[in-house]
Amino acid sequence: MRYILLISALTLAACGGGGRVSGDIGQACVDAGRRDASPALCTCVQQVADQTLSNRDQARAVAFFEDPQLAQNTRQSDNSGDRAFWTRYRAFTDLAGQICQPVEIG
Repeated sequence: MRYILLISALTLAACGGGGRVSGDIGQACVDAGRRDASPALCTCVQQVADQTLSNRDQARAVAFFEDPQLAQNTRQSDNSGDRAFWTRYRAFTDLAGQICQPVEIG
């Protein structure tokens, strides 16, 4: 499955991502205003989220863009539901980090 995501991400990057980002995580990525948050990168991240996280998990992860302290609290929580979510979330971020790289222009 990682190879399919990688091929999709590379194809998308080669096409420039179309300039339009869909999905809650993709939009949160763009809205966060980070320097490397291009439409192509954020679309790739959304594609990985679609393959690895449920809609409910994606909605929960969006809150981390708005409130980084919430991510820290979740990571450190003793609640079994939080721990299970954090395991899924880390798998998503690790995979997105492997296949979604910022594209340098110029």
